Amino acid sequence: MIKNVDLAIVGGGMVGLTLALALKDTDMRIAIIEGAETKEISDEPASRVSALSRASERILERLGAWDNIAQHRCTPYNQMQVWEKDSFAKIEFTANDVLQDNLGYIVENQIIASGLLKQVEQMPNVTFYRPNRCQSLAVGEREAWLTLDNGQNLTAKLVVAADGANSWVRQQQDIPLTEWDYDHTAIVCNVEMEEPHQHTARQVFTKHGPLAFLPLDDDKLCSIVWSQQTDRATELLNLSEEDFIKPLVVDFDLQLGRVQSISERQGIPLRMRYARDFARSRIALVGDAAHTIHPLAGQGVNLGMLDAASLAEELQKLWDSGRDIGDYLNLRHYERWRKAEAVKMISAMQVFKELFSGDDPVKKLVRGMGMNLAGSLPGFKNEVMHRALGLKGDLPKLAR
Repeated sequence: MIKNVDLAIVGGGMVGLTLALALKDTDMRIAIIEGAETKEISDEPASRVSALSRASERILERLGAWDNIAQHRCTPYNQMQVWEKDSFAKIEFTANDVLQDNLGYIVENQIIASGLLKQVEQMPNVTFYRPNRCQSLAVGEREAWLTLDNGQNLTAKLVVAADGANSWVRQQQDIPLTEWDYDHTAIVCNVEMEEPHQHTARQVFTKHGPLAFLPLDDDKLCSIVWSQQTDRATELLNLSEEDFIKPLVVDFDLQLGRVQSISERQGIPLRMRYARDFARSRIALVGDAAHTIHPLAGQGVNLGMLDAASLAEELQKLWDSGRDIGDYLNLRHYERWRKAEAVKMISAMQVFKELFSGDDPVKKLVRGMGMNLAGSLPGFKNEVMHRALGLKGDLPKLAR
C-alpha cells in the first residue's frame, strides 16, 4: 500500500518536530519518520542540554510548546562569565546590559523534544512512523518515493532531512560536505558543586580547549561541556571519577568549590560539517543534516530551529499560493537564506577557536588586552549579546 503525503520529515527530533509544528496552520499532509521509540522524561537530569536563545524561546512559545517545556527542568541564566586560564583576560555579560529578564535558558534536549512532541501529536494532519527507518529513497520529477523498514511505501512532494549530522537522506542524495575534524571531543556530564551556580553560565578557555559550566534546575547542579583534544579526552573518560574530578576543578579554577558528584560521562567527537546543497529537487536539509559547528557558543540547536522556522515560512508561502513545495527553484530562497546564516556562524566559531587555541605568551597577551577592551565597550558587548540572543539578524517571522 502506498501512502501519499505532501511533506515527509525524516527525523523526529527537536528540529524535525519544530518544522512540523510550524506548519500547524496548513492542511498539508505530513509524515514524520523517526527511528527511535518515544521515551518519557527521565527523573534524573540528562547531560545533553541546549542553551536556548531568545529567538528559539519565541519560536517555541508561538508554536504553543513553551509551556510544556517550562513546567519541567528549565533554567534561566542571567549572567555569563568568560575568562582565559592563567591570564587576565575576562569578560562578563549580564541580562541588564541588554534590558532582558535573562540571557536564555538551559534545557535538557529530552525536555525540548517532549514539549514539541505533545503539540505535534495533536495535529490531525500529521502521521508518525516510529520506530521506523527509511530503507530507500528515489526522487522523480514530481514526487519522491520512500520505503520504510516495515514495508510501508510513501510518496511526498518534499522530503526534509532532519536526521542529524550523519544524515541518511543526505548520504542517499550524495550531497557533498565541506568538513573538517576539530580533533576535539566534547566530554559532557552533570556535576554537583559545593557552591550554588547563581544562574550564571561560565566558560573558561584552557590551553587544551574550552570548558563550560551551565546552570541546571538544582542550584548546585551544572551541565559541563569540556572540549578537549581527542587523545586527552579519551584519557579523561577512562579515569576513575575521583581522578577525573581533579583536572576538572583545576581547569575550572575552583570557581564553585569542590565537585561533590558527577553523572555518567559521554564523549562526543566534534566535526564541522557544511552541506554544499541545503536543497535539491524534492529534498531540503535542516539542522545538523545541513551543518554542525563547534559547541563553544552553544548555538547549534538555535541554528537548527531557525532553519526549521525559515523553511516552514517558505513552505507556507508556496502552499498558500498553490506552488510546488518540492520544486528546487521554489526552495532556492530558503537555501540561500540559511546557507548565509550558517556560514556566518561557522566562521565566527572558527575565529573563536583559533583565537583561543595555544598558550603562546604573546598570543595570550593579545587575547587579554582584546577581551578586556571588548568588555569595556558597551556598543560591542551589546552587539555580541543581541546576536547571540537572536534579537538581530535575518530572522524568520516566528523568531522576530
